[in-house]
Amino acid sequence: MKRIFALWRVVASQDLRVLWFAIRHEKRPGWLLPGLAGLALFAVEPLNFALPVIGVVDEFVLVPLILHGMVKMLPAHVLEGFARSYAGRMRRRRFTS
Repeated sequence: MKRIFALWRVVASQDLRVLWFAIRHEKRPGWLLPGLAGLALFAVEPLNFALPVIGVVDEFVLVPLILHGMVKMLPAHVLEGFARSYAGRMRRRRFTS
C-alpha cells in the first residue's frame, strides 16, 4: 500500500503540474482536453461506487499510470515550456526564502 501512495505522490507533484501547464499552453495538442475529460469520467464512473475494490484499483493504480502516459505523449515544445517556467519559479523561491 505504501508503494501505491508513493506512486500517487510522484504523480501529484509533477505530472499534474505538467498537465495543468499543458492545458493552458497556447499550442497544446488537440487530444489533450478530450483525453483529460475522458479520464475524469473514468475516475468518477458509477462502477467505483458499485464495486469498491475495483474503484480503489482505478483511483490508485490506473489513473496515475494513464496520467503519466499522457505526460509522456506531450510534444517537446510544451514540455520545454514547462521546464523553463518551473525552473524560473524554483529560482524565485530559492532567493525569496
